[in-house]
Amino acid sequence: MKRQKVVIALGGNAIQSGDATAEAQQHALEKTARQLVDFIEKGIDIIISHGNGPQVGNILLQQAAADSVKNPAMPLDTCGAMSQGMIGYWMQNAMDKVLKERGLHKNVVTVVTRVVVDQNDPAFLNPTKPIGPFYSEEDAKKMMADTETFFKEDAGRGWRRVVPSPKPISIREHEVIQSLMEQGSIVISVGGGGIPVIETENGYIGIEAVIDKDFASQKLAELVDADALLILTAVDNVYIDYNKPTQKKLADVSIEELQSYIASGHFAAGSMLPKVEAAITFAQTNPEHKTIITSLDQALHAIEGKAGTNVSLHGAGVLA
Repeated sequence: MKRQKVVIALGGNAIQSGDATAEAQQHALEKTARQLVDFIEKGIDIIISHGNGPQVGNILLQQAAADSVKNPAMPLDTCGAMSQGMIGYWMQNAMDKVLKERGLHKNVVTVVTRVVVDQNDPAFLNPTKPIGPFYSEEDAKKMMADTETFFKEDAGRGWRRVVPSPKPISIREHEVIQSLMEQGSIVISVGGGGIPVIETENGYIGIEAVIDKDFASQKLAELVDADALLILTAVDNVYIDYNKPTQKKLADVSIEELQSYIASGHFAAGSMLPKVEAAITFAQTNPEHKTIITSLDQALHAIEGKAGTNVSLHGAGVLA
């Protein structure tokens, strides 16, 4: 019997719940691991992806604080690699602990993942992704004048550096990831959306950008021919008219319906919109593909068709 292959894209709450200490984040990941190992017990092969926003932000702060001629700050792509290794290490330990408790024997491996982007992507002309600390308007404008970086005001909280957020066109390590999964390993990859690189005649070069984690997870799921893409967030379902008296949750929904809701402005650009767009893209790759958005608590029920927002080519048009 063919084993089911699922790419699980973890939301930020799976790693950090307000306390940025290493101990607190490792504790959060242990709780997450207990729910992910449920998939293993059901005979489902998984690839795990995750965000890294708070973690890479802290690394950037640490780099800036120590920056000097003898100890220069590392660039964003390198900081992204640091965060992939750090979170992957924590998650490997957490998964190993839970697997051992349940008498299961699986290798858990982190792949530091490069995600290929197009250097001509229009996103490079309009940096929008905020990263790092907040600055005063005066300091931000001085840094823009002195360097090639861009800053924008962020919701009244100060000015932050913004970088491009290009779409992924390939995952450099996808064949290795697929091979590891087929050998029975649990693979952690495309952390934080992966390290953005462009291909040149001399190889791959990292660039100052941030790839959305959900788009990178979708591309990986497509390349490894996963049966399902499970996008986990803080809510059990996608909603229209969210937090309004007319709020309704979506259960089984078609691509066409979701596109109409996007056109009507139902989903926030920095929150649910990329998840919905990634779900649509994966559903379009194969009519047999499952693409589901739900919470970590409902993840296993969702893959069994009992929870979450299920996105498909035609859908059932169900509003619950």
